[in-house]
Amino acid sequence: MTIYVGNLSYRATEADLRAVFTDYGEVKRVVLPTDRETGRLRGFAFVDMTEDAQEDAAITELDGAEWMGRQLRVNKAKPREDNRRGSWEKKQEI
Repeated sequence: MTIYVGNLSYRATEADLRAVFTDYGEVKRVVLPTDRETGRLRGFAFVDMTEDAQEDAAITELDGAEWMGRQLRVNKAKPREDNRRGSWEKKQEI
């Protein structure tokens, strides 16, 4: 499972997120997406932990918590939908 962390401060770093989530268990991966054009952080992140129970505890404790002046939104990440198909492919489905 992957955790979605929304409403992040634009000052947050991977190290900051690792420090917060390490309180709940071992962090496998942290991804902080950036805007392609500006390189600026997009205000959300994805965190993977080693065990589902650790992820559940982190979600329960951190959802709604204030961190770096922002109220975090923390939940299970939804699977990514592929919206990059061209219009020709979409027309073929109709």
